[in-house]
Amino acid sequence: MIMNAVLGFVQEYKAEQSLEALKRMVVQEAFVVRDGHRLKINASELVPGDVIEAEAGENVPADGRLIYSASLKVDEAALTGESGPAKKTAEVLPEDTALGDRDNMLFMGTSVLDGRGMAVVTSTGMDTEIGRIASLVEGNKEQYTPMQASIDRLGKFFGIAAVVICAVILIVGWLEGRGIYDMFLVAVSLAVAAIPEGLPATITIVLALGVQRMAKKKAVVRRLPAVETLGSTSVICSDKTGTLTQNVIVVRQIVTAGQKYDVTGSGYSPEGGFITGGREVEPSSDPVLTMLLMAGALCNNATYERLEEKWNIVGDSTEVALLVAASKAGFNKVLMEDDCPRIFEIPFNTDTRRMSTVNVCKDKKYVFVKGAPEVVLASSPGVLVDSQAVPMDASRRDHLLKLNDELARNGMRVLGLAYKEISGDPNAMSARDIENGLTWLGLAGMMDPPRPEVKDSVEKCKAAGIGVVMITGDQKPTAVAISKQLGIFKEGDEVVTGSGLEEMSDEELVGDIDRIKVYARTSPEQKLRIVDALKRHGRVVAMTGDGVNDAPALKQADIGVAMGITGTDVSRQAADMVLMDDNFATIVSAVEEGRKIYDNVKNVVKYLFSSNLGEVLVVFLGIMLGMPLPLMAVQILWVNLITDSLPALALSVDPVAPGVMKRPPRPRNEGIFTPLTLFDMALIGFTTGIGTLFMFNLYLPQGLDMARTVAFTTLVVFQMWNCLNCRSETRSLFSVGIFSNLYIIGAIVISLLIQCALLYTPYLEGLFSTVPLSAYDWLAIAVATSSVFILVEARKIILPKLGERR
Repeated sequence: MIMNAVLGFVQEYKAEQSLEALKRMVVQEAFVVRDGHRLKINASELVPGDVIEAEAGENVPADGRLIYSASLKVDEAALTGESGPAKKTAEVLPEDTALGDRDNMLFMGTSVLDGRGMAVVTSTGMDTEIGRIASLVEGNKEQYTPMQASIDRLGKFFGIAAVVICAVILIVGWLEGRGIYDMFLVAVSLAVAAIPEGLPATITIVLALGVQRMAKKKAVVRRLPAVETLGSTSVICSDKTGTLTQNVIVVRQIVTAGQKYDVTGSGYSPEGGFITGGREVEPSSDPVLTMLLMAGALCNNATYERLEEKWNIVGDSTEVALLVAASKAGFNKVLMEDDCPRIFEIPFNTDTRRMSTVNVCKDKKYVFVKGAPEVVLASSPGVLVDSQAVPMDASRRDHLLKLNDELARNGMRVLGLAYKEISGDPNAMSARDIENGLTWLGLAGMMDPPRPEVKDSVEKCKAAGIGVVMITGDQKPTAVAISKQLGIFKEGDEVVTGSGLEEMSDEELVGDIDRIKVYARTSPEQKLRIVDALKRHGRVVAMTGDGVNDAPALKQADIGVAMGITGTDVSRQAADMVLMDDNFATIVSAVEEGRKIYDNVKNVVKYLFSSNLGEVLVVFLGIMLGMPLPLMAVQILWVNLITDSLPALALSVDPVAPGVMKRPPRPRNEGIFTPLTLFDMALIGFTTGIGTLFMFNLYLPQGLDMARTVAFTTLVVFQMWNCLNCRSETRSLFSVGIFSNLYIIGAIVISLLIQCALLYTPYLEGLFSTVPLSAYDWLAIAVATSSVFILVEARKIILPKLGERR
């Protein structure tokens, strides 16, 4: 009851923490227009129909339909999973538009990056998108892990068996005229012996040690059984942004009229270079590349600087990417603007799809333009080639458009850049005059690149029989491009969008689940549906994510894995495990640790139950054969509660078996024991029971106390051999290494010393009804008990393959 109360409290506390994290995303105050007056009110007072204002730097206080938008850009990454800014308009869109494509909507908890807008509130509180996610998180319940369910079933079986055996012993003892009180004590002792009381504590210790090892590898486990669940994971559903990718938009390729450059480096670091033809070049050696980087940095409203070991980023992520690319060539925007001050700007808008600035450089006025490649290209009658402007012919224009399409197909966001020199006053010129007659510079392809370590991690997952599936709110081409780079998506695999998922029935989804490797433009509800379909298909599902939109699926999955650095509070609170380094590769280490822990727990459970079976059979068979009681009640309890415990704890820290990451994961409904495990348990249990009874009967002529002492000691030594047997189900002890786990050697030595204390200490002799044994007696016991070791070793040689998972 206490355990259930504690677990219930913990679960409720976790749910409350998830909801509290969601509440912290809610804006506390908002600017609203009521009766023509601009008022500042508490966000909780907003109602549908209110008109709210949104400006750069503010968080959105409610869901609302835009009625006015001026270059409005919003960061919706935490909600939709998309890393880039969402450009907002007031245009009419179809009702069934996917969440990530609702460009005429503002959503509570998102932040305005640039521009301003006004919107009519459509929903507040739990009716908003954030609120719906909160209800999904709240609705998911704690579930048993596969191991917990398996041990629970096994425990119930042994519990029922113990009751039946106790009843039989009581009835048989009564019919034979034995003392009811003595038989009652024996029956109770056997009931205790049949169920390994030390098992819960041992499993908790095993899991806790695993948690400590994983913490050293940057994986923090919030729920203890999650350690084991990782070991049985058969599919990892990973969010793209921030999990498989770096969550930083960077320029990856630059294409000019004469060259194609790969841009190296990662994140916001200015370290990196420009590679063409397999060699790194100095940007200053190519005047076209130099001019393109200048254009990208000067036609730019973002700021980017290093402050106290942290990058301070303000503005559009694509503009920041251009600044980072320029910094890799040694350009600094602040210094550049000192040399080339801006005197005029035409802001980006959704109609013209470009932005232009006029800068004065060395008494010359230059127009720098960036925008949609096809738009900028249409305004560029010339192209810069080797520092000379030459006419743009039709074939070159078509070639540039094809290069643009190629970059887009590779999942990149592409901008075109151009420039021209003017002599007049830009304030006296029309936008058309300023933005036409340009000289084309080139294309800048940018993307949120994959994490460099993820590809190897995906390969390791595949070798371990673990599937990797990408679930993202991003566009289909981008999702496919990234998944191909990482080895997740290959020829013959399928990709499904959110709209396509809506058209599929649950049965169709389950039927195609093995072929679908990428899900794009998905909503939080759809992520839940995918997780449910995989679980219905018998998979043990791990779900990774970092955004608010991931929280419900993180909660519903068998194990939710959140990012510690880029993750939101909501996702971290909903997860079972948090990666403190945001490294997908850490999951692979956690899976290996989980498999190791499961193997050790399985060995511990096998050891305890097979030992207990031997204890029960000694007394049960003795009574059924009409013998005196082979063991006293206190001796049975001592063996079960004390002698069993030390070897079990030592088994729990056994080194991991080789090849643990080369075998497939176990099925969701597979019991903790295979048929061979049960065979071994029966072999060990009956050998222990019969061997102990044999020694009891052999020494019975020397007196009942002597016979019971020998039986008591024989049972203890049998269990020491059994501990060595249980280290591996398929490999000989000599292959495993007798001294590869010194904790087991220590546990056996201590257990035998304690047993000696019971035999040779006067006070304990009286308490446990024992008598001293001679060296000859110990030799006889050693020979008899070694039979269980010899039999199991022989089984491993004769039937080695039956213990392996196929």
